[in-house]
Parts: sequence; C-alpha cells; structure tokens
Amino acid sequence: MRAGPGLDETIRPFHLAIPDLQLDDLRTRLAATRWPECETVGDWSQGVPLGRVKALCDYWRTDYDWRRCEAALNGWGQFVTDIDGLPIHFLHIRSPHADALPMIMTHGWPGSVVEFQRTIGPLTNPTEHGGSADDAFHLVLPSLPGYGFSGRPAETGWTLARIAKAWGTLMQRLGYRRYVAQGGDWGAQVTHHIALQRPPGCIAAHTNLTLALPAEPADPIDEREREAIADRLHFERWEAGYVLEQSTRPQTIGYGLLDSPALLAAWIYEKFSAWTDCPTGIPEDILSRDDMLDNIMLYWLPGTGASAARLYWESYGKVFQLYEGAVFELPFGISNFPREIIRSSRRWAERAYPNLIHWRDVEAGGHFAAFERPDLFVREVRDCFRQLRGRQTAHAGAAAAYAGQRSGMSRSAA
Repeated sequence: MRAGPGLDETIRPFHLAIPDLQLDDLRTRLAATRWPECETVGDWSQGVPLGRVKALCDYWRTDYDWRRCEAALNGWGQFVTDIDGLPIHFLHIRSPHADALPMIMTHGWPGSVVEFQRTIGPLTNPTEHGGSADDAFHLVLPSLPGYGFSGRPAETGWTLARIAKAWGTLMQRLGYRRYVAQGGDWGAQVTHHIALQRPPGCIAAHTNLTLALPAEPADPIDEREREAIADRLHFERWEAGYVLEQSTRPQTIGYGLLDSPALLAAWIYEKFSAWTDCPTGIPEDILSRDDMLDNIMLYWLPGTGASAARLYWESYGKVFQLYEGAVFELPFGISNFPREIIRSSRRWAERAYPNLIHWRDVEAGGHFAAFERPDLFVREVRDCFRQLRGRQTAHAGAAAAYAGQRSGMSRSAA
C-alpha cells in the first residue's frame, strides 16, 4: 500500500483476504531457496545456524497456516484512515466495559501488531481473564508507517515525531478525549515523542524501553547498573549490525528482504533469539513457530522490508539526541524487563521523568515483552495506569462518535 491521490480521512474497515496465488508464490520461493554452506562454528556467533533457518523455512512452506492468522486479524477489527497523506492501518478493539480507558499501543522493529495478540483479551475484557472491570482498556493498535498494512511513505520525513503527531490525530479522530499511550522498541520512542508533544487528551504514558542512561560509564553504583551498561556495550559490539545497514542503506538490504523469504526469516528470527528472555538461545522455547511466522508474514505479504528499514535511516541517530537533557513531564511509567537490550535504573530514570508514576524491575521477559510474557506485560500496564482510574471521566462521547463513524464506513480490501 503506497501513499497516493484521493486520500480519505474517514475510518474504513480493512478486511484481509490474501490471494492464494500470493501464498503459492511464497511456497515456491521457499522451495527454490539457494542455501549457503553451513557456518564454521558451533554457535550463533556467525549468525543464525543453517539448520535452524532451514527448519523454520521448511515449516513455513509445508505446515504454516496463514489463514488462521488472517482470521484472527479480521476478527479483532481492522481499519484504515488517511493521516498526513498516508493510509494508516490499525486494530481497534473496544472493551465491553463502557468506562474502559482508551490506550494506543505501538510496536517496533522487527515487530508488528501481532505482538500484542495475547494481551488483547486481558486488557479489553479483564473480567474474562481473572481481572477487574476497573482495569479495562479500549485498544488502538496502529501499524507504523511503512510497516504491516499501513502505507509506505513515498518521500522522506516520516520521523518518530511525525508518527507521534499522527497518533494524536488518530485518537482524536476516533473520538477519544482522554487516553494513555504505550510502546516498546520504536513504539517506545514514538510514545516518548507523544509525551513531549502533549497532544490533547493524552494524560500519561508507559514504555518497556528507555534510553535514560548515565552520561558517564563510571557512574554505575550497583551490580544491576553495571550489568545494564555491559549489556548495552555488548549490543553495540555484537548485535547492532542490522542498525548500521538499515540506518545507512535500507534500500540495499530491502532488495533481499522483499525477494527472499529465507533472508527475511533469518533477519527477524535472529532477533527473536538474541532479544528474548531465552536462556537456551533457541527462540522456539519462548515463542512458537506460528507466533514468529505470523509476525514475519506482516513484513512478507505487504512487502515492507525496505520501507520498515527506512525508519532507521529517518530516525535512528535522533533517538539519542532526544534523550540528551530531555525532561518528560507527562505522568510516565516504565517497566524494566531483565532481558531488554537497553535497560535503565530507577536512579537514572528519575532524572528524565520527574513525574514517574510507575517503575518496576520485572522478574522475567525481554525485548518483545507483550509477545514473550503477556501475563507480566498486562500486569505492568494495569498497575501503571490504575492510579489514574479514579480521575477518569465517562467515554460515552467517544463511544457515540465511534459508533457513528462505523455506521458510515465503506469496506476496504487488501
């Protein structure tokens, strides 16, 4: 989906129905993969071992069922609306509890809206998952520009700040006058920009990633802080090759990511291994093959390998500039998962977040927190925003506005 003329600011249903020919083409490409020789080491130090990628791709070709994922996406409720010249795809799941708190949650790379699949039920309908109606959320889960089924920008300028502004427009268009924001990875950075911009209606934010780190390496005072710095240095030395490529030459790597499903699978599967809280290093011990392939398909089917990588070209260097002396005065919560690639300490965070309403060093989980440990992720989000519930006003106006929009929507097909 590319940006183009005839943009439409109405909110339209989006129904996925991928043609069989497109799925047949995928299987044909997988069967015709030209494989490299086996790595010359007995570990992952040269990249994903040949045997692991072959096994994943064989499953993808012979056993994986896209129609299952497609039905789930359609069942949650998909929509599209044009914002700032670009079609934006999003899931919108309203809670059965009328006083639920609206929340916009943003994914990152190499993630997608399917990361949140096991949190949707507990967050929107907590009474069906052992929780209280007082913890209910209305969820808005957008696909980043150039990701999933959102439009692919045809010009430069879609920075994190611009995305944050678009998300404010989206929430206003949905009729939400009071809401919170949440995100991880790029979604965390978008959420930080939302906190700086203070769009009308956004009352608080929560992220599971922060770059609030010490200015000097000599600053750490305890073992937890020393480990955080050591892990960050390890990431920069051994895990950041994808950053250098995508932030400097996204077009070049894009040719392979769009043409070779094996390359796309290896490119993303590697991160599921390196960034999850997985002692064995085998991502299937944390996420199923179906989970990982559902996510990979949201890059393969719409052909977003290059456009998703381009966000690094637009924004990666600016991420660190954002945190140099920035103060986030919006009420803010942070969940510090132990295997997150970049972690902070409360002491470091308090310098940048003077209104820190929630902090926890979580007992388990990594970079893909909602995907890996939906139970802990849901707990963190509930605990963060629970204290705001007492000041919450009714959302009858938002519900009425949304119902009116739905009545006039026209169907859009993939």
